[in-house]
Amino acid sequence: MTQTVVNKSTSMDAVIAKIGQIGVLPVIRAANLDQASRAVDAIREGGIPAVEITMTVPGAPALIEAVARQYGKDTLVGAGTVLSADQANACIDAGAEFIVSPGLSISVMTTAAAAGKLAIPGALTPTELMHATKSGAKLIKIFPCGSVGGPKYIKSLLAPFPSAALVPTGGVNLANAAEYIAAGAFALGVGAELVDAAALRDGNTKKIVDAARMLIDNIRRARAASAPGNW
Repeated sequence: MTQTVVNKSTSMDAVIAKIGQIGVLPVIRAANLDQASRAVDAIREGGIPAVEITMTVPGAPALIEAVARQYGKDTLVGAGTVLSADQANACIDAGAEFIVSPGLSISVMTTAAAAGKLAIPGALTPTELMHATKSGAKLIKIFPCGSVGGPKYIKSLLAPFPSAALVPTGGVNLANAAEYIAAGAFALGVGAELVDAAALRDGNTKKIVDAARMLIDNIRRARAASAPGNW
């Protein structure tokens, strides 16, 4: 698979376009930097040129910096579970091109905007979605989506918010990825269902590589099936 080229100076709109083009943000949670680094390599080998390294990984900014330096020309590198302006600044300084939060933090949004970086806040209810949009969010993470209806919930949200670019996260996996795309998701946030913690501990990164390949294929097929010419 040909990987999308991403420059370190990528603009916010270009980052949004790349996320939409790729269709998935792999969420990396791991017990240590070594496991997280192996997850990054496996995801890239599986054909997904994007990673979201969460702040729950010990020393996450150091890994973000290393990945951005080594792979920044062909891989979109972001930070996840960012809860404060200080964390956002640390991640941006390390080279993160996008910042993801589980909820809406105005200070994180403001910090990212000041640096010209994309902030993707979390929301769940229509009210939270309205607040996030009013705060300037261009992409919005719907979390935990699988707990409140999954693809059907995304479809329900898009009825009153048809122009919203939603990134469902939590409970998204290989089995339901196509349903989320068909429901209108802009891209998918996939964590433990892709970055298998047991596989990382056992050194079985092939499981992650294979899952990444299948996920990308499922998204591609779902988008082709949802194309206007196939309606």
